[in-house]
Amino acid sequence: MAYKYRYFDLSARLIDLMRTTATEADNPLLFAAVAYVRTETFFASGDLHTAARALDHAADQLPTRDLKQAPTAAAFGALHMRAAVVAARAGKADIAADHLLTARYAAHAAPEGIYHGTAFGPASLRIHELAVAAELRDAAGIQRASTWHPPAELPAERRSHYYIDLARAQLDLGRHEDAYMCLQAARQAAPEHVRAHPQVRQALSVLLRTHPSLSSGLLDLAAWAGAR
Repeated sequence: MAYKYRYFDLSARLIDLMRTTATEADNPLLFAAVAYVRTETFFASGDLHTAARALDHAADQLPTRDLKQAPTAAAFGALHMRAAVVAARAGKADIAADHLLTARYAAHAAPEGIYHGTAFGPASLRIHELAVAAELRDAAGIQRASTWHPPAELPAERRSHYYIDLARAQLDLGRHEDAYMCLQAARQAAPEHVRAHPQVRQALSVLLRTHPSLSSGLLDLAAWAGAR
């Protein structure tokens, strides 16, 4: 939450406390969970190279003999789907694809669920596939993603994040009305998360400037989110 509200110093401090706790517990799955969350620190600083190295290192520390067990497979898969987004943000499409493939194999052993605080499974993987396509501005990948809807069983915040990413992707492709509809879907899924999300306000600001027809629905949504 600290990261999402852009309190980056507080977020980094909390993650450091998580690392200390994981060290005391001596649990590789907790280390993996911390490495997943720690990526937010690198996103904030823009240090994608270190983010990729840290995720790879955490994945290498997991006991390979346990990869057929759901908790370990979920930790392993979550690290790789996070690494795919990092690679895509760095413009490394091939590396992102490799990470997604590895995460896909892990998802065979881990049904959708919350593992050590992180959602992982086939649906979560689909959401990260969209995030990768959005980062790479992959029109075909975005189009494939737009035909799928996250199931209601997923955490509301993750469902809303899917629609936020899809809205951003549609906006990049000039699909203004589709972007607006995605933002409305995000609001329905998790209104508090959406209202505070900076990418939502960013997207709405662009829509206010570029949408060919400013409907009352768009104006109301922008006012609700505090976008100008």
